[in-house]
Amino acid sequence: METCVGPIPPDLPARLDQVFSTDGLFKRLYEEITAQSFPMHSRRRIELEPKAVSISAWSPTVVPGLLQTAPYARALLREGDPRASDEEVATLVRARMARQRVLKGTSPPDFSVVICESVLRRNVGGPDVMREQLSALLAHGSQRTTVLQVMPLSAETHGLMDGSMSILTTPDGPPVIYTEGIRSGTIIDDASTVRLLSRSYDVLTASALSRDASARMIQQLMEAS
Repeated sequence: METCVGPIPPDLPARLDQVFSTDGLFKRLYEEITAQSFPMHSRRRIELEPKAVSISAWSPTVVPGLLQTAPYARALLREGDPRASDEEVATLVRARMARQRVLKGTSPPDFSVVICESVLRRNVGGPDVMREQLSALLAHGSQRTTVLQVMPLSAETHGLMDGSMSILTTPDGPPVIYTEGIRSGTIIDDASTVRLLSRSYDVLTASALSRDASARMIQQLMEAS
């Protein structure tokens, strides 16, 4: 740490706050530093995720960042910026993996995620990478605080076909929604719009496969890859 080599250990800020009685100062600084590792348009979402008591996500194109394996993330990031150096890509991968600590703590948020079947069938990074990613999804789906569902390609039209979306609920405010496109993202906090999109998410989960059926589909695709 004194030589500034490598990432900040995730448990260090809380320990420093305890030792120096700084009332969460180091933790807040750490969250700000982590957020700055991401594009400007997604930083508010990154700041909200560690505080969330509930996260609901819909992903029609790729495995959500909170569930990606490092090889899967590396393949996406490498393809997204072919001119980036290996170290630049590695830094982005580490930042994405660091985000996932919100699901691994002693009190993770309630996490609901719906993934389009096409995401599971798309060969990102090659068969070995996809097999590992599908195995990771099965592991995530088995967690008591996680509900993972697959939206089958046979499903009819629904209200969230235009893009990905996350609903984040924190203890100190109403839910907000984050929508994301190619190199762009928007936080929506207008109450009526949040209510409308949340209702669309409820319909989405009702139309998706059940948890068990989703796990069976992922298992079958993993075995066939």
